[in-house]
Amino acid sequence: MYDYILSIHIIFVVCWMAGLFYIVRLFVYHTEAQDKPEPERTILSQQFEVMERRLWNVISIPSMIITIAAGITMVCLKPVWLQMGWLQIKLGFVLGLVAYHHICQSKIKQMRNGIFKWTSTQLRLWNEVATIFLFAIVFLAVMKSAINWIYGVLGLLALAVILTIAVKIYKRYRTGKQ
Repeated sequence: MYDYILSIHIIFVVCWMAGLFYIVRLFVYHTEAQDKPEPERTILSQQFEVMERRLWNVISIPSMIITIAAGITMVCLKPVWLQMGWLQIKLGFVLGLVAYHHICQSKIKQMRNGIFKWTSTQLRLWNEVATIFLFAIVFLAVMKSAINWIYGVLGLLALAVILTIAVKIYKRYRTGKQ
């Protein structure tokens, strides 16, 4: 039984992360569409709103709910795991990912109301936050107590720096081609 629940958990984590990664890409394109002349701006904005709504309501929210439900079920089947440090830290990162999810949901509402507070570069950096959560959660789930926490934290910081540099390099490349 546990292995079936674990399989469902992994499948829907993949779906949830795909939704989170893609929604922020849509935010980038939606934000950049605001620089287009009319009627292109309105046409693109309306299309992005439809895509964002469908992605969010059909993939992201259900995947998050099933992921969390499967995770809770696994803990109910093996409650001793709650005493393990790696799971407690992983659950902290999962709470961070849920907060990230809700911030994305508020961005959907803002953009639907014509409010674009973040630039496309800020959104690209925001997209990398989900990558950091993903790395942390997967490494904790796979390595469990074998992970050296100091190296793990340093690795996450290095990953964050590398991703930030990559976004900045891409911005230079993109603006140089225009």
